[in-house]
Amino acid sequence: MNSSKSPGLAGFGILKNTTCHTEKKISVFFSIIFMTVGILSNSLAIAILLKAYQRFRQKSKASFLLLASGLVVTDLFGHLINGAIAVFVYASDKDWIRFNQSNILCSVFGICMVFFGLCPLFLGSVMAVERCIGVTKPIFHSTKMTSKHVKMMLTMVCLFAVLIALLPILRFRAYQIQASRTWCFYKTEHVEDWEDRFYLLLFSCLGLLALAISFLCNAVTGITLLRVKFKSQQRQGRSHHFEMVIQLLAIMCVSCICWSPFLVTMARIGINESRSKETCETILFALRMATWNQILDPWVYILLRKAVLKNLYKITRGCCGVHIINLHMWELSSIKNSLKVAAISDSPVSSKQINLQPLSSMGQ
Repeated sequence: MNSSKSPGLAGFGILKNTTCHTEKKISVFFSIIFMTVGILSNSLAIAILLKAYQRFRQKSKASFLLLASGLVVTDLFGHLINGAIAVFVYASDKDWIRFNQSNILCSVFGICMVFFGLCPLFLGSVMAVERCIGVTKPIFHSTKMTSKHVKMMLTMVCLFAVLIALLPILRFRAYQIQASRTWCFYKTEHVEDWEDRFYLLLFSCLGLLALAISFLCNAVTGITLLRVKFKSQQRQGRSHHFEMVIQLLAIMCVSCICWSPFLVTMARIGINESRSKETCETILFALRMATWNQILDPWVYILLRKAVLKNLYKITRGCCGVHIINLHMWELSSIKNSLKVAAISDSPVSSKQINLQPLSSMGQ
């Protein structure tokens, strides 16, 4: 009898002695608000990215837009699944013993927390690598980074994140209900086994590594674009690079600010739990900081678009009355107009006009 119940009660030991309390009404209210805002924001960002992908399907920007769409879709499902489980837990008065006898809900919650935590970080680093290759090795990017290859990369990233999330289940290690009784994750209290430490350190190291790769690739991309801009007067076809780099930098900053506290906290617990002074409130605050990442990510694509930046520039210029950037440069440097300029310059009609110009002057 007792042995049969032990798997289902694997995560209940922490519920007896807990001093981390949250207000039910406030927590349910904020959970619903965050989930609703996140779903609406990500849905709007998906519509914008899909519309842009249809315009640039055959261009170098298509691979970036495909990866960005994958990131926003992942954030959307993260809000839907994790948010719905969190609202259910709060609405059920966090009575895990009543609705989680077999520990299935906690396991699903823990798997989703790990997957929807790591997958956006992985996709952000892949996007940074893709843009770095597109700027530094444009020929290789145009020949090798096709939509088919990008979709394969998306699939591999998702499968890797799923593998990390399923690793405790495959090793017959149950996800644990945390001290606040509002979420499930790896074991974070009384961590004595090396395997429990390994999961915490693996999650933290992979997340921090993804942020480091994003920072390095974005730095290389930005420096390369600035060098090209200062050395060459030809700006055609470069504004879309700057637009994507600005978006990547914003994503990287949002991810670092939102995820660093949680990743560092988990790493400190994994390295030496007995000396760790992380309280339940500290971990819960770091978790809420991490959830903001899925809300802020879509607004990067909603706000940091060329059309929005142009309008913001016009408003700023109208208020300040200072001429900073020639707006005509944005139009000439866009992909569409740069292709038109190249086509006109290479056409035989334009060459005939150039050749006839000195003859007309001589005739006069």
